[in-house]
Amino acid sequence: MFAENLLGAFAEIGNVKTLVYMTIGVAAGLLAGSIPGFTIAMAVVLTLPFTFSMEASQGAATMISVLVGGLSGGLMAGILTGIPGTPSSVATTFDGFPMARKGEPGFALGLGVWSSFFGGMFSAVMLVLFAPQLARVGLEFQPWDFFMLVMFALTVTASLAGKNLVKGLLAGALGLFVKTIGEDDAAGMARFNFGNDELLGGFDFIAVLIGLFAFSQLLSDVRDPDKARRSLSMSGNVRVRIEHLRAIKAIIKRWPTLIRSSFIGMFVGILPGAGGSIANILAYDQAKKASSKPEEFGTGVPEGVIAPESSNNAVEGGALTPLMALGIPGDVTAAILLGALLMHDVVPSPSFIAEEPVLAYSIFIAFFCANFIMIALQSVVLRVFVLVTRIRMYMLASVILGFASIGVFALNNITFDIWTLLWFGIIGFAMRQFGFPLAPMILGVVLGDIAELNLSRAMAIDESLHHFVTRPWALFFLIVALFSAAFPYFQSQRSAGAKWTSYYAPALLAAVSLPLTMMGGGVRPVLAVLCVVLAGYLVYRLRRSATST
Repeated sequence: MFAENLLGAFAEIGNVKTLVYMTIGVAAGLLAGSIPGFTIAMAVVLTLPFTFSMEASQGAATMISVLVGGLSGGLMAGILTGIPGTPSSVATTFDGFPMARKGEPGFALGLGVWSSFFGGMFSAVMLVLFAPQLARVGLEFQPWDFFMLVMFALTVTASLAGKNLVKGLLAGALGLFVKTIGEDDAAGMARFNFGNDELLGGFDFIAVLIGLFAFSQLLSDVRDPDKARRSLSMSGNVRVRIEHLRAIKAIIKRWPTLIRSSFIGMFVGILPGAGGSIANILAYDQAKKASSKPEEFGTGVPEGVIAPESSNNAVEGGALTPLMALGIPGDVTAAILLGALLMHDVVPSPSFIAEEPVLAYSIFIAFFCANFIMIALQSVVLRVFVLVTRIRMYMLASVILGFASIGVFALNNITFDIWTLLWFGIIGFAMRQFGFPLAPMILGVVLGDIAELNLSRAMAIDESLHHFVTRPWALFFLIVALFSAAFPYFQSQRSAGAKWTSYYAPALLAAVSLPLTMMGGGVRPVLAVLCVVLAGYLVYRLRRSATST
């Protein structure tokens, strides 16, 4: 029966018509992802009407292709112009853009392309093998757990800020404040709008993102006449050829970063509403923490491209997991795919894979095939995009600003969004000049809504605060957040040779064993015991080495 269903799925996806639709879908996704202001969700929504006349498997395959292409398309703009094409490519710009400016856009793009491919393939395999098991984890999360997850993510601010810890925290707080302007979603009350109806709707995230990254970067680039006349690359010798072989070797050499980041993306994708905008920054943060030279991040290191790109492509495999196993979409694009299936009278549920095996396997196979089509198309398209680095800066700035403004206006057809782009561009330019990092502010803007919404839900259910420390997942994220917040201090003390830093890892392992034990079941208490045993072993080794010396 399994072989028959699998062959039937291959027949559904393997016909010429479906493959042509998938190729067009991947190309459209790559194009949409590379345009700042044009989100992946918008591209998938625009694709939805074209799938009404298709078979369910064909329509799902087309939409998945747009999704996979969009996830990878964001790296083009991020690496070549410093402007993330999508929110899930924000962290890619941190090292991808400096690498392109050092005269290695081909290598940076190669790293992005192949990291996206490997991350997508990893999540596809995990989707097929562990969909029911992984989906159960996402169902365990309640508002208290989601809020503490956001608090953990916000501690990334401290790491991203580097030496400018205070400035980074201030930037993050400013980002959170920006998301409080407008109407409170929970209470329906106006906040900080000063009687202005346009401010009542708040600031559009894409307009803020493009203003902070794009407009501020353009202002910095053209303020010097000599710099404005140069090309985007600081080096005159730009290699147009994408360095596939060199990129693959670099990724294989750094395989722990790839696997760790893909796991992060997969896990975050399973959590409804989290998405790639959190996963790519978390993966970047963890890569920086694990590096022996974290101070080099932000200057153009391969790990800074591999981590965010592998994680954001692994996210969608995670988002499809609860959809396939339980009928619960993991993010907006998975919700649109759910809508498409419902229009074809297909209702995803815990029995979906058993009742509709051919369609389920068709979605699995389409996800695999879309990644291969993406790597083939992107390899061709990026040859053209690399040429962007040869255009004079003042010409490129005008074109980028024009397209960015059109893209921002097209989102909601609101003129106020263009003003938002202008204001936050000036704010971003001022922050750059005074040494304030932009990444923490972006992170605050991204996570502000999620944190506030889940805090409101938690307080509406029970005003007691004890749930934040008694629920296993909330306690787990609280512990990890505390250790993450202390990590920059730990790093500086380790460089100074402080002895207590040797006990940082054992303490973390021992601490996380408590919430793992509280989760119950069969596997997690075993993991808790293993954490305690490993922590004891590390302490034993430290004591033994101290005694011998």
